[in-house]
Amino acid sequence: MMISKQLLLTYFYLLVYILLSSGVILYNKWVLSPKYFNFPFPITLTMIHMGFSGLVAFILIRVFKVVAPVKMTLEIYATCVIPISAFFAASLWFGNTAYLFISVAFIQMLKALMPVATFVMAVICGTDKLRCDVFLNMLLVSVGVVISSYGEIHFNIVGTVYQVTGIFAEALRLVLTQVLLQKKGLTLNPITSLYYIAPCSFIFLFVPWYLLEKPEMEVSQIQFNFWIFFSNALCALALNFSIFLVIGRTGAVTIRVAGVLKDWILIALSTLIFPESTITTLNITGYAVALCGVVMYNYLKIKDVRASQLPVDSIIDRTAKELKMEKKSSDLHLPDDNTILGGRSTNNGSSDSTVDEEAPFIPSTRISHLGRSNLST
Repeated sequence: MMISKQLLLTYFYLLVYILLSSGVILYNKWVLSPKYFNFPFPITLTMIHMGFSGLVAFILIRVFKVVAPVKMTLEIYATCVIPISAFFAASLWFGNTAYLFISVAFIQMLKALMPVATFVMAVICGTDKLRCDVFLNMLLVSVGVVISSYGEIHFNIVGTVYQVTGIFAEALRLVLTQVLLQKKGLTLNPITSLYYIAPCSFIFLFVPWYLLEKPEMEVSQIQFNFWIFFSNALCALALNFSIFLVIGRTGAVTIRVAGVLKDWILIALSTLIFPESTITTLNITGYAVALCGVVMYNYLKIKDVRASQLPVDSIIDRTAKELKMEKKSSDLHLPDDNTILGGRSTNNGSSDSTVDEEAPFIPSTRISHLGRSNLST
């Protein structure tokens, strides 16, 4: 059986996404860790990524005109781009700072909390409703993360707080992106999003950098290696474009499965590359429990999205057919002892779904939980 070129290309994009995502995370850990490259300045590293990405986006849009800039008004920029950029900068800052205190493997396990954080923020912002089935999944994920944390040998409360704070900042960014940009009818591709958001995030990061890291950098004896930081920023930029390519060629199920596969690969690689990043049986058990909750949650969201994408014409046609069939059935077989309970005919123990029960459930939110589609994951 021959595999088509398009399918091979899709698998290639998925492979590139998994490699780049894992590579950027491991690279950031190596750069920031005092045991290796020893550049313990996460805000500086994030600012390098923001500055480089904003510059590349500017060149692609203004010089080479690869894509056209969107119609951006001052009102949209002030009410949408600025708050989104603020939380984007915060998520990168806190997420990268966590590398100084906890292992890559444990960070990936904590990232299982992303659906929980996004769901909580969506409920608070009113873009999602509190559902029992989703709440139970979130509870399962939380229990799994607690078990995993309890089994962590090198548990560090400071690093854990940084990572969890970054996760909630990223979740709020996702919700704000939906609430603010989508309501304005504004869609940003990776290039235009970097063009508008990266410079603004750079400015937000400048204040904590000036107060926290600049004084330390002046007295430290750390040498700046241009090629290390250039290649690191280039990998982070390439990751963004790979995410865009994967999303364009695959469905929600495929990319979510790829994300789960990437997490397992990253946990395994981190234990090989960084010997201090040991994992225990309790770590794996807790992460497996959390992963079950994440998988079940993703299944519910994908099911909701598929139901909401059902063509309206097919719903109307099916409704008309069912009504016609019910009318014929009532003409041929008058109900004697049959009971009609809540739209269900209990004739001979059989039941027929009514139109209301067949109607698709339209979710109130469609936020993607791919971990983070950011520059320095």
